[in-house]
Amino acid sequence: MFNIGFQEMALIGAVALVVIGPEQMPRMARMAGTLLGRAQRYMAEVKAEVNQAMDLDELQRMKQSIEEAGRDVEQSMRAAQAEVDASVREAVSALQGSGSGSGGSTPAGAPLPWEGKEGDAPAYRHPGKKWRLKRSAVPHWYKARVGVRRQVQSGSARVARYRPRRKF
Repeated sequence: MFNIGFQEMALIGAVALVVIGPEQMPRMARMAGTLLGRAQRYMAEVKAEVNQAMDLDELQRMKQSIEEAGRDVEQSMRAAQAEVDASVREAVSALQGSGSGSGGSTPAGAPLPWEGKEGDAPAYRHPGKKWRLKRSAVPHWYKARVGVRRQVQSGSARVARYRPRRKF
């Protein structure tokens, strides 16, 4: 920052020692260091904010250029699709006109055989699965044969199930 050499620092220290005095010198040096540190942190924050603003501007310009490129690609794809559709319609009308003999041609706005109607969407069909049904890797027949509990029982139901039968 400043071009201060060792001799200049020594001269400033000697003058400060004479002017301030040896008792106040450590406190003043500590205060000067604190103020210098604050100034450096403030400058670093300002630099970071400026860099962030420059990066933000650069990102916005990049976003705009990417959006423009995307729009250009979309327009070129639409133009290519319209051109292909027109050539296919011409080919279909030529085939229908020469093959059937009726002279029927496809109108320019009519949908091609593979195209659906506008707004045609497949109807929703429920998958028919029982999603809440708990499934496990161990089959039920094995659990029944080994005696693994498959369902939770209350305490009173368990006592009633395993209570020995009374004989008359």
